[in-house]
Amino acid sequence: MSWVYLIVAGLFEIGWPLGLKLAQSSSRRITGTALAIVAMGISGVLLWLAQREIPMGTAYAVWTGIGAAGTFFAGIWLFGDATNLGRYLGVLLIIGGVVTLKLAH
Repeated sequence: MSWVYLIVAGLFEIGWPLGLKLAQSSSRRITGTALAIVAMGISGVLLWLAQREIPMGTAYAVWTGIGAAGTFFAGIWLFGDATNLGRYLGVLLIIGGVVTLKLAH
């Protein structure tokens, strides 16, 4: 169950940068800020639960990896962030590291 907590925590980790990006617009400032705060809280609690059975370093690396890769793709899909081969390769390295940590556990 700890890995489920960790994966869901990583998905909520995507929510707070998304909320902060939305909060940059004056019409979405309150909604975006609220999304960021709620996502941070849920993500943190789920990470705490996951760390009961998963080593701290592994849990943190997986959590941030899911958040970083997910935020990268959300930025492209939702906000038209720039893409190039180097950025995609970097995200693939992050994903590869997360998968390696899971397999090594």
